[in-house]
Amino acid sequence: MEELEFLISKEDAKERIDKYLTAHCSLSRSRIQSLIDEGYVTVNDADTKSNYKLRENDEIRMEIPEEKELKVEPIPMDLDIVYEDHDVIVINKPRGMVVHPADTYKEPTLVNGLLYHCKDLSGINGVLRPGIVHRIDKDTTGLLIVAKNDVAHESLVKQLQVKSVSRKYLAIVHGNIEHDFGTIDAPIGRDKNDRLKMAVVEDGRNAVTHFTVRERFKNYCLVECRLETGRTHQIRVHMAFIHHPVAADKKYGPRKSLDCEGQLLHAYELTFTHPVSGKEITVNCDLPEDFKSILEELRRENGHQ
Repeated sequence: MEELEFLISKEDAKERIDKYLTAHCSLSRSRIQSLIDEGYVTVNDADTKSNYKLRENDEIRMEIPEEKELKVEPIPMDLDIVYEDHDVIVINKPRGMVVHPADTYKEPTLVNGLLYHCKDLSGINGVLRPGIVHRIDKDTTGLLIVAKNDVAHESLVKQLQVKSVSRKYLAIVHGNIEHDFGTIDAPIGRDKNDRLKMAVVEDGRNAVTHFTVRERFKNYCLVECRLETGRTHQIRVHMAFIHHPVAADKKYGPRKSLDCEGQLLHAYELTFTHPVSGKEITVNCDLPEDFKSILEELRRENGHQ
């Protein structure tokens, strides 16, 4: 186990401890925050929190435990492959499937199935997230692009950074949105009161969601959302922020909602530039059956059928 010690100068006083440690060692901020949460970081021999503001002459001690060697086994799965070539593969992810493994999640994930199908994936994101360029939540359904090699991975990440990838979602949301079109431009970060949730916060990361109302029902709307940025839980947080949370979203929506095992949010269209050929590729996938059934019921109730 590696140990590091720091003595805080007057110039570094008032800095958040997680920001300070990120700037002074080779670990990511999320890794440092995890170490703080797990008690591996002390200030003046006492436990601390990630948002602690440093004071002059504070003594920080940080222990860095050795990371466990983790292996991800290939597992045969019936993957819904929408597009595939030598460089990329696009999957229609079902509800309830986690994209990649983690220390806290040991069940089979999409990555296990991809490793069985592809045999080899981009190694840029390490052993737990091979080929994974972006993610969608466990109970969100729809399109996810995966890189088969490092060249494809780097190209796709760059496209996401410069916002040239188009990602469109369909969602059923609570209430009747008055406007046909809208843009939600509100920064997203960790919820100050619940670290398991995200929220619109002043010091969050830039987040922009564009939406269009497709259909209106008595107590719900069908909306199309287009992501300009890709923050964790972005659409779910943004729609809740404007008081139209995604239906059946147990984390960000009301308890009384439509009867579904997970939020009614589906990534239905993805457009990107092929990392090798340079051609623009657009892929689509249909709504899952549970989403379709609920939508048809809302239409019946509204007199559409």
